[in-house]
Amino acid sequence: MHVIVVGAGIIGLTTAWYLRRLGAGVTVIDPAPARGASHAAAGMLAPAAEVVWGQTSLYPLLRTAAEMHPEFAAEVAGAADAELGLTDTGTLVCAGDRADLQALSELRDAQTGAGFSTELITGTRARELEPSLSPSVAGAVRIPEDQSIDPRRVTSALLSVFASELISQHVSGLVREGGATVGVELADGRRMSADQVVLAAGSAANTIAGAPQLPVREVWGDVLRLRAPAERTPLLRGTVRGLVNGRSVYVVARPDGQLVLGASSREDGRSGTDAGAVHRLLSDGQRLVPGILDCEITEITTRARPGSPDDLPLVGRIDDGCIVSTGYFRHGILLAPLGGRVGAELAIGRRPDWLPPGALDSVSPQRFETPADLPVLSTT
Repeated sequence: MHVIVVGAGIIGLTTAWYLRRLGAGVTVIDPAPARGASHAAAGMLAPAAEVVWGQTSLYPLLRTAAEMHPEFAAEVAGAADAELGLTDTGTLVCAGDRADLQALSELRDAQTGAGFSTELITGTRARELEPSLSPSVAGAVRIPEDQSIDPRRVTSALLSVFASELISQHVSGLVREGGATVGVELADGRRMSADQVVLAAGSAANTIAGAPQLPVREVWGDVLRLRAPAERTPLLRGTVRGLVNGRSVYVVARPDGQLVLGASSREDGRSGTDAGAVHRLLSDGQRLVPGILDCEITEITTRARPGSPDDLPLVGRIDDGCIVSTGYFRHGILLAPLGGRVGAELAIGRRPDWLPPGALDSVSPQRFETPADLPVLSTT
């Protein structure tokens, strides 16, 4: 079987990885491999910290994906002879003031109800764990099982694995016969046939002629990369997330001393970097970690994350020759091994029975009001 994967972000590349493991031949097509949302991502593998009210269908997906990551990362690192920056230092979710601490305490109830192990600690205890935290931190939720990974290292490793199967081109359309996808057309006019096509191109999937219009929106975010002065490295031991006046902020420490500060969230359609968002990130970040303002800004990245109406991914078959895998919003890095394996198994005709009960239906593209050109297909 030959499968074309459209999109070489973290989802497309992990789909290609699992397809190869299942014995399929793979071609990956993307005009700018690994330069989209994956390039900006911080890489938090933090299912408990990602719990928000009203998204109970997402929790088992996050937990399952987190359990998959160590094996997935080890196998990719071995295949590419690369270090992926996987750490297991946990997460501290900090409160900027007493009102934020109350909100964190209520959120912890949801985390506990979802079965995650967390601990509410004092600001003093939080500073014992992370001495660079501000004295004004009112308290924190400690999540010891959380991990993080460097998405750029992961995508670089996967790109090296698929170097000979990668085509740096834009896919302009799907080639269809009898209502089924049988290949793709490239921007230069070439046509390529395939037994199956997997659309993993984020929100750009809606720009491909012949593909159904999916309910995917662009959620823009600005992310800063910083480096602390040598005398203050490492500034943090692990990941610090927090609420500051009700706004979310995070600082992820890389093993090499780099810090990733993010992330704003806006749906204004502007692809440029938002000055106000950068200012708020620096202001909120320094409220939790004052040493942020002593750091050098090495990069500011703005990218769009593909989000669905309910913030769950869209993964499933849209015709007899095409699978879609998009809409991962801010969970793309964490969900990558799960989404990649599901998309690969569906493409070769295998039902992913290892998923939690009901999970496949919860991510089905047919769960929303169905456009006329998106057929309602069985998940069996």
